[in-house]
Amino acid sequence: MPLLIQNGRIITAEADYHADIYCADEQITRIEESIDPTTLPDDTVAIDATGRYVFPGFIDPHVHVHLPFMGTFAKDDHESASRAAIVGGTTAYIEMVCPAPDQEPMDAFNEWQSKAQGNSHCDYSFHMGVVRFDEQARQQLRSIVTDHGIASFKVFMAYKGALDISDENLFDLLTMGKELGVITTAHCENATAIDSMQRKLLGEGKTGPEWHEPSRPVQVEAEGVHHLATFAELTGAHVYAVHTSCAAAIDEARAAQARGVKLWVESVIPHLALDHTYAEQPEYEGAKFVMSPPLRDRSNHDPLWAALASGVTSTVGTDHAPFDFHGQKDMGKDDFTRIPNGIPSIQERVDLLYNLGVRAGRIDLHTFVRAASTNAAQIFGLKGKGTITVGADADIVVYDPEYRHTLSVKTQQSSVDYNAFEGWELTGRSEIVTVRGKVMARDGAFVGNEAGRGRLIERTPTHF
Repeated sequence: MPLLIQNGRIITAEADYHADIYCADEQITRIEESIDPTTLPDDTVAIDATGRYVFPGFIDPHVHVHLPFMGTFAKDDHESASRAAIVGGTTAYIEMVCPAPDQEPMDAFNEWQSKAQGNSHCDYSFHMGVVRFDEQARQQLRSIVTDHGIASFKVFMAYKGALDISDENLFDLLTMGKELGVITTAHCENATAIDSMQRKLLGEGKTGPEWHEPSRPVQVEAEGVHHLATFAELTGAHVYAVHTSCAAAIDEARAAQARGVKLWVESVIPHLALDHTYAEQPEYEGAKFVMSPPLRDRSNHDPLWAALASGVTSTVGTDHAPFDFHGQKDMGKDDFTRIPNGIPSIQERVDLLYNLGVRAGRIDLHTFVRAASTNAAQIFGLKGKGTITVGADADIVVYDPEYRHTLSVKTQQSSVDYNAFEGWELTGRSEIVTVRGKVMARDGAFVGNEAGRGRLIERTPTHF
């Protein structure tokens, strides 16, 4: 069904203008100062965007949906997670495939794809996690890239004995990534240092969630970014530091970029909005706010926002990982290392970034679009996404900049049993959200009626 969006203020990464947009066959086909609706097919859906921003659909470059953890699984499935994403203005996401240490890469990819296919309401892709790098894994990873269009890897420099990768394997993987044109995303910490500090704290009887941050302080993350950058410099590989949480890590990234390392930086909305005191709340409430890297001292907020404004940081994702407070997070009541990590925020990201960034004067609208959409599309090769131009996918957000609302578990689409931003009053909301030209959310409600509309975005490697 064709779609006409009239009278809106179109904001992209570079442009700001008023125009009408016409969409047909899932793409934007016309952008003109004024389009006469009487010249269009009778079944055209018309949307009046007067007084609204019109943004390209937002992209979350870092989510977990299907996620095993110590015998349990993240609470969302792809139906609920994509529903939450769309209502919040996100029309595509990239999910992390996290294999078990003994799992074949192709088996893991097929497992994750089987969960998403036919269930996601919005388009999606994957970062292929690498936790082993023997000859069989190498061959399968090549096939995942060339045969399935997965143009990014994911490595963990954390979680000793579970997900971490050795230096030898990291160096060889980056070398292969350079050869294939694949960008490698990395969780930058130091698995050995964290393991030692965690065992020391637990031995001292320091078992609560408030000890999570001291077990992996800013120095550990900064060292991880430096380590990744060194290996990238030696191999020529393109790398991407995920969920960068502190000024010390930003300093390492900035220094690497200045000397020519091909390093991109991601922040996630919890690190821009929350601080370590949330994880220190009494009565175990702090467990709701345990993620890795952990929430930091508030003094890190200004440097993180400054890095985003200056372009040192390219993207803002979520690291969405939804585990219930009751029945899952409480697995770690006697041992903070057993608390499932994650602060759900796939629905809240865009509005929080708009309020804390644009409305607070920390970033402008173009930076907002770049960080929440366009840069992710460009870095990860999401063809047709992240912009409003003729020929692009008709992923569009009509955004009401003055709508006032309150975040709450009662109104969220995610299946998790709490909202980390409960009671936060915000201004600005995605009013209309389209996925390839089909209206999927309207006035804060999900209105999609086509199960599994989302499709896997096959990507072509470009990071040679």
